[in-house]
Amino acid sequence: MGIIVNLDRVLTDRNMKSKELAQAIGITEANLSILKSGKAKAVRFSTLEAICKELNCQPGDILKYMNFENETK
Repeated sequence: MGIIVNLDRVLTDRNMKSKELAQAIGITEANLSILKSGKAKAVRFSTLEAICKELNCQPGDILKYMNFENETK
């Protein structure tokens, strides 16, 4: 997948643990872990909005698109 999740970096920058974020935005730690690992198939805009609001960041701070197809050429 070409989407890179930088949530760990943003959490570190904010001195926040995953458990704290999960509780603050109302999702399980397991679901947050799936998102952080990049294994999520989708993310709801409401969840993304809650994360950004809690971490005072932009979606682009958390998610990045990498075109791996061009890297192999």
